[in-house]
Amino acid sequence: MHLDVKTLRDFYYRSALGRAAQRAVRDQVRRFWPDAHGHTVAGYGFAVPLLRPYLGDARRVIGLMPGPQGVMHWPVGLPNVSVLCEETLWPLETGHVDRLVLMHGLENSERPTELLDECYRVLGPGGQALFVVPNRSGLWARSDATPFGFGRPYSLSQLDAQLKAHDFIRQNYCSVLYQPPSDRRMWMKTAPAWERMGRAIPAVMAGGVLMVLASKRHPPQRKGLGRKVRVPSPLDVLAPSPGKPAEQV
Repeated sequence: MHLDVKTLRDFYYRSALGRAAQRAVRDQVRRFWPDAHGHTVAGYGFAVPLLRPYLGDARRVIGLMPGPQGVMHWPVGLPNVSVLCEETLWPLETGHVDRLVLMHGLENSERPTELLDECYRVLGPGGQALFVVPNRSGLWARSDATPFGFGRPYSLSQLDAQLKAHDFIRQNYCSVLYQPPSDRRMWMKTAPAWERMGRAIPAVMAGGVLMVLASKRHPPQRKGLGRKVRVPSPLDVLAPSPGKPAEQV
């Protein structure tokens, strides 16, 4: 079940805990991908908080938001790059995405198999996908106070197995969000220290979010995948109702 886009917007942009979470996850994304000069960067689910650093140098940035979640204008003050789409039928050409990040997408999907097939379809040669999911062993998956408390949490072995079954090869991984999912002042002030400590001793502490960096295996080993590699029709794309003002964040 997808959360409403307004709930996600309010958490990441209007709460102290959400802004801290956004910063911790986005900083790790930048460690994986220091720049995206000349690349096409796409995010699915509610990944737009992680895409802002690439607006300046990427060839193209696209925020894909699933229909059950809803869509909002993003980024604020700039031309809109977000689009409402079918969960498993994206308005992107096959093999044209260089960097793809999913956040609040995979764990909330009722059709993860088809969703991963769509990720494989749009990713180009040498492209990379970054999957950001709730860590089954972490505190954030056990709290309803954050969006990571909804949907299916994953362990590394579970996510590895699912990606491998869809012809993705893990290249790197890490955990983030070691601070407790609380907006109490003590935890918020010590958040950077929790993150540093967690990265130093990951075997002892479980971060709230698991991040797995993967590339696609080519040619695919999965039978029948070729039939799913197609270019979606523009009629398959859902668009916001005309005349209705968009939310800005």
